[in-house]
Amino acid sequence: MIIKLKFIFPQNYDLNTKIFGIIDYSAAIVDAIWGAIVFVLINLLLKRLTHKIFAFIILVFPVVIFSIVGVEGENLLYFLKYIIKYIFKQKLYLYEKK
Repeated sequence: MIIKLKFIFPQNYDLNTKIFGIIDYSAAIVDAIWGAIVFVLINLLLKRLTHKIFAFIILVFPVVIFSIVGVEGENLLYFLKYIIKYIFKQKLYLYEKK
């Protein structure tokens, strides 16, 4: 006897795909690109391995932490997008419930 289970996803369910359930794919891609740029620049500019490691950690780690934590629970990329939009189009919208 085969039992078929049926699950219906609620309409307000937000399937937010994340790597290991921690960081969004878009933020991880941006972090990887930033890390690669920093890695290349550090290898060109610094000679000692310890200086390279410390510089890489200091320049990449804060960006990764902001990507994981976000700003007020919002993804870092979306937050930056909203800030840039606001800089170019300074509009303030007030939504009031009546």
